[in-house]
Amino acid sequence: MKNYLIIVFLLFTICIYAQNDAKAKFQKNKYELAVSCYKKSDFKNALDLFSVASKIRPENEIGQESSKKVDTLKAILRKEIMQKALGIWRMKGDKPVWAVKTEADSKNKEVEEFIEISENKIIFYEQDKKTLVKKNIKTEDLVYFNRDKSDSLFSAIILSDGTIWNCTVDKNSSILHVINIAKQTEKGVEKIENENPEFFYMKV
Repeated sequence: MKNYLIIVFLLFTICIYAQNDAKAKFQKNKYELAVSCYKKSDFKNALDLFSVASKIRPENEIGQESSKKVDTLKAILRKEIMQKALGIWRMKGDKPVWAVKTEADSKNKEVEEFIEISENKIIFYEQDKKTLVKKNIKTEDLVYFNRDKSDSLFSAIILSDGTIWNCTVDKNSSILHVINIAKQTEKGVEKIENENPEFFYMKV
C-alpha cells in the first residue's frame, strides 16, 4: 500500500511538472511572437500576444515584462487612434455608411447629430438642417475603460451612464464606428453579447 501511494504521488508530481512545462513553453512562444510583431511595428497583434503571455504566468519574468509591454502598447495605440478621432463627426446611423437605407434615413431627418472629439472631451450636439442652429445635448469626459490592465482592449471608453463603447476609425480616418460592448453597474461590468447598439459617423 505504501509503495502504491508513492507511485501515485510520483505520477501526480510528473503530471504537474509536465503541465507547468507546457505552460512555460506556451508563454515563451507567445512572448517571442509578440516581440517579433513589436519589432515590425505591428502593434495591435503585439498587444494581443503580450496580453496572452502576461496572463499565463503573471508572476514570472516573462509575465511581468509582457505586462509592461501591454501598458506601453496601449499608450501608443491610444495616441494613434486619438490623432485620427480628433474633430467633428456626423452620425450616419446604425448601419455601415455604404448602406443605402442609411442615406435615405438621413435625408428624412430635420436635425443632424454630431459629436466633437477633443483629447479629453466628447461633445454631443444636434444641428437643424434648415436653420443650422446647434443644440448642445451633453458633454462627456473622454475616459478610457481600463478595468483589466493586462487585457488588449485599448480603444474602449466609458461614459457617465456606465455604458462602455469600443471605438474604431478606418485607415482613411473618415469613418468612426462605435459599438456598445458592456455596461458598468453596481453589480460590476455586464457584457453585451448580442444585438449590441452601434453607430457610424463620418468625418466632417
